[in-house]
Amino acid sequence: MANIAYPPSYYAASANPAPARPALREDIQADVCVIGAGYTGLSSALFLLEQGFSVVVLEAARVGFGASGRNGGQIVNSYSRDIDVIERSVGQREARLFGEMAFEGGRIIRERVERYNIACDLKDGGVFAALSAKQMGHLEAQKRLWERYGNQQLELLDQRRIREVAGTDQYVGGLLDMSGGHIHPLNLALGEAAAVESLGGRIFEQSGATRIDRGANPVVHTAEGKVRAKFVIVAGNAYLGNPDTGACRQVDALRHPGDRYRTAER
Repeated sequence: MANIAYPPSYYAASANPAPARPALREDIQADVCVIGAGYTGLSSALFLLEQGFSVVVLEAARVGFGASGRNGGQIVNSYSRDIDVIERSVGQREARLFGEMAFEGGRIIRERVERYNIACDLKDGGVFAALSAKQMGHLEAQKRLWERYGNQQLELLDQRRIREVAGTDQYVGGLLDMSGGHIHPLNLALGEAAAVESLGGRIFEQSGATRIDRGANPVVHTAEGKVRAKFVIVAGNAYLGNPDTGACRQVDALRHPGDRYRTAER
C-alpha cells in the first residue's frame, strides 16, 4: 500500500508533532472496529473507550486526512436550515431534540479539549455581522430563536460594540455567539487520536478497509490484516469508494437487520 501523506496546507504545515502510526499487518480482535480516523470515527472511539469497550480504528491514510483536517475550523451552531424551519417540518417535540444537538457539538469539543489537554488553538466566540437594519432585525430574531432552544451565550452588538469586536466600521451591528468559536482542525483530530490511544484504543494508518464480512460477528479486512469485531462503525466520507465498504449505509442496514455494524457518514 502506498504511503499516503497529508496534502499541502497551512494546517498540515502547522500541525503538532504526531507519530506515524503503523499499518495493520495482523489478525486482531476488538469489541468495535471503527473505519475512518476523522472527527466522527475518533469521537465515536472515544465515547466507546470511555464506556469500557475495546476499539480499533482503521484509517486509509493519516489521522484527519480528509475534511476533518482541512475544514475552516469554525465552531458554528445550527444546520443548513435553522431550527425554526426544522420545527415547521417535524413539530416542536422533535425539533427540541434537533435544537439540543445543534448546540451540543461545541460543548463536546470543549469538553474533549479540556479533559485530554488537546492543543488546538481553541478560541471562543463567533460573530454574525449585519450590514443593514434589515439584517440586524434578522439577527435579533435569531437571538430569540436560539435562546428558546437553550443557547444563553448570545449578545447583540450595536455599531460601537461590533467595531470593538471586529475592528471595522463596515457593520451596523451584529450577534456575538460565545458558544461558537474556532479551532485548528487537524490538531483537534490529532489530539483526539492521542486521547484514543491514551485509553487503550489502537489506531492503524495506511490501512484502508477493503472488505467487510458481514454477519453477527463481522470481520473487517485490510490489505495485510483483519479485525474481528462485535460491531463495525463506518465513519467515512468522500473517500469511501470501495463498494464493499461504501455499501454499508443506513438504508442497506435496514435490509440486513442481523448485521452488526453502524454507519456514521458526514
